[in-house]
Amino acid sequence: MSALTVRLPDDLAEEVTKRARKLHISRSQYIRKSIENMNKSLYEQERQEKLFKASMRTRKESIKINSEFSNIEHDLEN
Repeated sequence: MSALTVRLPDDLAEEVTKRARKLHISRSQYIRKSIENMNKSLYEQERQEKLFKASMRTRKESIKINSEFSNIEHDLEN
C-alpha cells in the first residue's frame, strides 16, 4: 500500500477527526473511504455523460432517418 502525505486546513482536519471517531474508524480509513466514494461518484458522473452523448448522437441519427422516410413516403404519394 502506498503512503501519502496530505496537508489539510485545520478545520477540515478537525472535521475528519470528529467524523472518524463517530464512525469508530481511523482517520486514514475515513479519508480512504472518502476518496473511494469520490472516485465512484466521478466514475458514475463520467458514465452518465458518455451515455447522454451517445443518446444524443443516436437521437440525431434517428431524426435524420425519420426525415428521409418522410421524404420517401411523400414521393410515393405523389
